[in-house]
Amino acid sequence: MGETYSIPLKKLIDEFALTTIYLPAPAESIMIANKEIDRPGLALAGFFEIFESERIQMIGNAEYRYLARQTPEVRRAKLEAFINAHPVAVIVTAGLPVFEDLVESAKRVGIPVFSSKEKTTNIMAAMIASLNVYLAPRITQHGVLVEVYGEGLLLLGDSGVGKSETAIELVKRGHRLIADDAVEIKRVSAKSLVGTAPEIIRHYVELRGIGIVDVRRIFGMGAVKETEKIDLVINLEQWVQGKMYDRLGLDNEKVEILGIAVPAITIPVKPGRNLAIILEIAAMNNRQKKMGYNTAEEFNKKLMSHMGLE
Repeated sequence: MGETYSIPLKKLIDEFALTTIYLPAPAESIMIANKEIDRPGLALAGFFEIFESERIQMIGNAEYRYLARQTPEVRRAKLEAFINAHPVAVIVTAGLPVFEDLVESAKRVGIPVFSSKEKTTNIMAAMIASLNVYLAPRITQHGVLVEVYGEGLLLLGDSGVGKSETAIELVKRGHRLIADDAVEIKRVSAKSLVGTAPEIIRHYVELRGIGIVDVRRIFGMGAVKETEKIDLVINLEQWVQGKMYDRLGLDNEKVEILGIAVPAITIPVKPGRNLAIILEIAAMNNRQKKMGYNTAEEFNKKLMSHMGLE
């Protein structure tokens, strides 16, 4: 099994402006390790067979109205049974009043209870999105991540091949740096990878012969970005004489990162090649492919037609 991650409950309290009704311990010490959120309708009806206690539970209009229609004795029993299942936290949404029976049971068992004015669907979707990022599977990859024309380019290659110098040239041309040397990559969904820089080296670039450069201070806030989706992996390698490189762009190379296949290309490096311009073209070409137009395939069709092979 892969490594699991957790975040303190306080991060969610601050991010979503939750009102604390009851907190059994400091919010910094209560850890959330599950990115799913439930609405406990079945649990309140008495079905606990597949109850996930490590998930945050949200009580919205449907659950509230169901409980409000019960007699005080039945409502108290249902809420007590629900809290006795030890949910990690309970949030009452849509500005609904919090039942005293819920608070009393929570105090007895030690379950955090909060309220929010946000609609259930809105806060639920937003919180799941945040938890997907906070708790996502992740790896640290040696490389450089830049944003070029809205495309996240992950530059890989041996040390000294020119990744950092190329990143600086791209920044000078108006593009943005996300990470240099080490890129923290998170799988935030079944299709998406997001990269960021470790906190200690964020916004810095190492240039051999010069040292550490603070990109944000030299080029301004517009030259850096905290995170970016990884759209294309670019392998930079020293030009090997006699090696066959793809000249048409028909090869659909992929590289797997955290179980997701990402488009990849290999670019040979040698003196005289302007890598910044090449990467700009690579970014625009990749964006064009995603929009449904593949230049290499169109050219190949014309070539085959011209040769009478189609």
